[in-house]
Amino acid sequence: MNWIFLILGGLFEVGFTSCLGKAKETSGTESYLWYAGFGISLLASMLLLIKATQTLPLGTAYAVWTGIGAVGTVLVGIFIFKEPATFWRLFFIFTLIASIVGLKAVFSH
Repeated sequence: MNWIFLILGGLFEVGFTSCLGKAKETSGTESYLWYAGFGISLLASMLLLIKATQTLPLGTAYAVWTGIGAVGTVLVGIFIFKEPATFWRLFFIFTLIASIVGLKAVFSH
């Protein structure tokens, strides 16, 4: 169950970085709403990480959490913010995903 909390926490990390990007593109009230989404997503992400680390090793949990956030944020950047999807960028995202899967595979409970 704590792996699910960890994955959800990583997805909320993608949420808070995405909200930060959208807040930068807007102004006025809309910007403040994106910042509110940032704060809510940040709080949810941290609480889920804390919950997950109650039974998962801290180093593994943190690496997976940040990896999910990094991969998700790059993909949101490519698909939502129209950032470039170069060969090397996608190659290193793939290696990051492989590392996350590898950490999960070698986890012994």
